[in-house]
Order: sequence, then structure tokens, then C-alpha cells
Amino acid sequence: MLLGRLGLETARIPQADRHGLLWLSRGKLYVEDGTLRFKTAGGELEAGDYAIPFQMLTNILLGPGGSVTHDALRLLARHGTGLIPVGEGGGKMYASMPFGKDDSALARKQVRLWSDEQGARMDVARRMYAWRLGEILPQSDIAVLRGIEGSRMKETYRLLAQQHGVLWKGRRYDRSNPSGDDLPNQAINHSAAAVQASAMIAVAATGTIPQLGFIHEDSSRAFCLDVADLFRDEITLPVAFAASRLAMDGHELEMERLVRRTAAKSFREKKLIPNMIRRIKELLDGDDGDRDA
Repeated sequence: MLLGRLGLETARIPQADRHGLLWLSRGKLYVEDGTLRFKTAGGELEAGDYAIPFQMLTNILLGPGGSVTHDALRLLARHGTGLIPVGEGGGKMYASMPFGKDDSALARKQVRLWSDEQGARMDVARRMYAWRLGEILPQSDIAVLRGIEGSRMKETYRLLAQQHGVLWKGRRYDRSNPSGDDLPNQAINHSAAAVQASAMIAVAATGTIPQLGFIHEDSSRAFCLDVADLFRDEITLPVAFAASRLAMDGHELEMERLVRRTAAKSFREKKLIPNMIRRIKELLDGDDGDRDA
């Protein structure tokens, strides 16, 4: 199993190297011993039970009579393979996402702000840094702002490690061997992945556009990463260091499950997703009183 959000990005087969679509119908898509399988009464495939090479596919199109288990969805999502429920021959598409109310106002505001690269886009980025750092910084160069943030994060890591009694040797990540990092760095990776997933839910719920980030740029989830980072000090890192302490004390769960259990409790207590939705609205409406930020 691949571990850590950043590791998944580089370990799975790139979309450009995959081989398109697989049509399945009249059967069940499920996981057995870590393998994705499709048991069918006959359709595009003859009746039988097949192992599905999902890592080589861009999307699986699941037609009439098809069903899918939660484990299968989780496995596909982990490896970046899409699942699209469709009608006979692709005449209908049933996949849906609850994009909030039937209203594109926030998405249109996001596009207007994002498209003004030298003005409004930077204003939004500075507002996010102001929320995170507790002050409005005068700098207007994104590289300078990232540098300031990085310096302050070093102190945050140190204080949280001290608070939880965790040995901290610095932030590092080996993309080729995610499980080779020390416990705190593994925990941070898993906690960041969990918070990002909540951010993806909040972005979907507000109908905003995940690709149009104001600080992050290249990722297809750039805006989700922006939103997740707003809660790095409050949620991501405290969860990671708390889970590290539990692991050091001999907790029986392996690190990823331990982080996710710790995160789930924190997310409920702190109402993470509702707060993310509120922050997105404040950020794009600009009604938080920081218009000059």
C-alpha cells in the first residue's frame, strides 16, 4: 500500500501513460486481497470473475446492472483511477457531486479574482497568509511570503514537538520511500492528506473550482491545498504530533490508521468542514474585514 499524499502523486502510473477506458456492466466491482475484481453475469465481458488492471486505466465506466463496494471506490481514488456510472452505451452519465446550491456566484467570483494575476489574486493570497500568520504582511511577492511562512513553520514544529514530547529532527520527506521517514514526518504526511480530503469536500460543497488556487498553482487540487493550509497550524500539525506521541507510547494501530482516527476526532470537535466552507465564502466574498490584506 502506498503511504502519504505526496508519495501517491509520484508512485502511481501517470495519466499520460494509461490506456483509456474500460466499460463494465451487469456485475459487481469489489476488492479481494488488495486486487480490484469484477464479477459479471455477462455484458461487455463474458460471465466470470476478472482481475481489473485499474492502475493502467484513466476511467472505468460502470454501466447498467453494475454495483461497486466502498473498498473498490477507496482503492480507485487512492490510485487516481476514475469511476463514472453511465447509461447503456454511454448515453447517460449518472456521476454527480453536491456542488452546494444551484448557484455559480462563488465560482464566478473565484475566476474573477484568480484571473487578475497582479492585483486581486495576490490580494487573496495575502489575505490567506494574514489569517494563518495573524498579521497583514506588507510584502506582495509570493516567493517572499512563502519564505516568511516557512521560517515561522519551523518554530511551530519545534513548539508542538516540545508540547507532545516528540523528538523532532526537522521536516523532510522521501518521495521514493514514504514509509522510511521518522514517525513525526510520516504522521504529518498522513494528517495533511486527511485535511486535504476535508478541503476537497468543502470546495465541492461551495461549488468552487479546485484547480484555481491562489497560493498553490500546478496541482489539479490547487484551491483545495490552499484551503487545507489555512488549518495547518490549528488541525494538521496538532493531529500529527498527537498521533506521533501515541505511536511512541506503543499504540497498536499502524501510523496511517492512527492518524486518521486522531484526525476524525479532531475534525468533529473543531467542526473542520463547516469552518472550511465558512472560510471559502469569506475569502471569495472578501467580507472578513481584511479587504486591504
